[in-house]
Amino acid sequence: MALWLQDSIAVRAVRIASVIALYWLVSIPMVFLNKYIFSSDDVKLNAPFFITWYQCLVSTALSWICLVAANRFAPHADIKWLGISPEVDPNVSPQLIMKILPLSVCFVAMVGFNNLCIKYVAVSFYMVVRSLATFFNVVFMFLLLNRTTSYRAMTCCLFIIIGFLLGVDQEDRGGTLSWLGVFFGIASSLFAALNGVFTTRVLPSVNNSPMKLALCNNLNACLLFLPFILLFGEYREILVFPRLNDLNFWFFMTISGILGWSVSLVTSLQILVTSPLTHNISGTSKSCVQTLIAVIWYDEFKTVLWWLSNMLVLLGSASYTFVRHMEMELKQIIPQKPVVST
Repeated sequence: MALWLQDSIAVRAVRIASVIALYWLVSIPMVFLNKYIFSSDDVKLNAPFFITWYQCLVSTALSWICLVAANRFAPHADIKWLGISPEVDPNVSPQLIMKILPLSVCFVAMVGFNNLCIKYVAVSFYMVVRSLATFFNVVFMFLLLNRTTSYRAMTCCLFIIIGFLLGVDQEDRGGTLSWLGVFFGIASSLFAALNGVFTTRVLPSVNNSPMKLALCNNLNACLLFLPFILLFGEYREILVFPRLNDLNFWFFMTISGILGWSVSLVTSLQILVTSPLTHNISGTSKSCVQTLIAVIWYDEFKTVLWWLSNMLVLLGSASYTFVRHMEMELKQIIPQKPVVST
């Protein structure tokens, strides 16, 4: 039995609260730091693919260091949420790289479009413009996995879509809408849904290790981003960038990579210590708080309808999570009808 199941209620409550707090403390600063790096007047580096490439490079290095350290100093360690076990080693073969390549293409598109989205939209609008991932997840579950969705879950998706459209309308009326940012947000949501589908398919290839998958995925991403850096001429921007030798710039770049890497690991920890339902509720609540912080931090004025759009997205997302959880619980409770032989 897992250790936390043997603890007292008070100890479990403290552990769960600590993990949720850690998730919030890692993921919220990451969004604001990415906004600073991608669109701040202090940075002024118009090279989003290079910045994303560097973040993936940091994630690759951290994943490799963790696997090597565990393999050398704790060969018998079994840390499930990190994906570290005696069966997982830091070696990466060309065959494994090619097997994970389809997932890596989706990952590159998801991360690339996501960072371009945060470059062009306000942090306060980020939650709404990235809210269609749930809808695309339903679509791809049907198209790729042939899994149908209940009418109640589809109704929840309808709330998300209405909230998204209302949010876009209100941003447009407020004069702060970037249609390019909206496009990047939709594209990122689409590939985020695809990324989830492909992840479940390739995890067995790495012994169900999130750490090994992060290593392979980010290593592929480092290679896949290079042609975009050359194609869009970002290398010229980098060569004339005045802060190329500025340690503060590289400090913030490195921290953004560490936070991005940490979010994926803390997500696994939160799901393991709590449950997928609690994780989704935590993520939805975090997005709400993140929006409030952004409105206050950037001193923005928002209309009642703008806030309504956010509430619709939050309501739809939370309801979808709850409905899907109840449906899964119901499938486990209802016994299968016995087969009567004649």
